[in-house]
Amino acid sequence: MSRVGKYPVEIPAGVTVAIHNGNVIAKGKLGELKMALTDKVDVKIEGNHFSVAPRGNSTPARMMWGTTRALVQTMVKGVSEGFTKSMEINGTGFRAAVTGPNLVLNLGFSHDVVYPIPAGITILCEKPTSIKVSGVDKRQVGQVAAEIRSWRPPEPYKGKGVKFEGEQILRKEGKKK
Repeated sequence: MSRVGKYPVEIPAGVTVAIHNGNVIAKGKLGELKMALTDKVDVKIEGNHFSVAPRGNSTPARMMWGTTRALVQTMVKGVSEGFTKSMEINGTGFRAAVTGPNLVLNLGFSHDVVYPIPAGITILCEKPTSIKVSGVDKRQVGQVAAEIRSWRPPEPYKGKGVKFEGEQILRKEGKKK
């Protein structure tokens, strides 16, 4: 039995969820998200609750039960509150700045890394060593943050690089004489 799927999704005030042509559409103050439904689950909206139930007792239907409920939950949270990932830059001379529609990173290369900011994502650099990626779609926010981190992941000897806020870097001991 799915522990996640059996609980209904609470729809907060200011958010509307609709089912149209096999798609779930969530609209809120921050935007609109759309997700295609699988034919393995039944969905229904009762008042301010969205519930999901499996069609039959097959394993794929039971797997999609909890997955669909979790995806709808993140859609509802995204259009009402949004998602944010905070990142830190460590290293001498490493810095970031938003210039127009691009994020410019100085990460110790011979050139600046210019990352075009995708639609639906906002990036803030309050300090030159901090980056905040925010948006409505949780998957897209995580993907953009991972792409920024991939330019210079933190290394284990000095901890230099781009890391997520609160991430613990396993440090190694240097060479010995």
